[in-house]
Amino acid sequence: MLDIFALVVILKRVLNHSDTLDHVFHALADPTRRGIVERLSRGPASVSELAAPLDMTMSAVVQHLAVLEGSGLVTTEKVGRVRTCRVGPALQLAERWITERRETWERRLDRLGDYLAETAPPVRKKTKR
Repeated sequence: MLDIFALVVILKRVLNHSDTLDHVFHALADPTRRGIVERLSRGPASVSELAAPLDMTMSAVVQHLAVLEGSGLVTTEKVGRVRTCRVGPALQLAERWITERRETWERRLDRLGDYLAETAPPVRKKTKR
């Protein structure tokens, strides 16, 4: 049986995991930020490269990147005068969470299908007159 210390540790991990997911989904709620993450999924890019196709100021792009970086979806590294952005580890966390939910619902629906197949009345064949 778990002692109170172990329960507290588990609870903190669950809450931190949940808090991270909240930040990830909040960051992904904006179409501009989703577009940035989509672009970075193809490979690293500088802030200038990310800003080029967007119809907004560089300051606005930097603010979007700050939200993405705060959520863990994007990491940045500055070398000289160039800040390079990459997809961060939180994207895998969100993907894992979504996959777990999908697998749970697939199992539930499979069980429902099995139950309905077992309890369904026999189908009568229609006869022609």
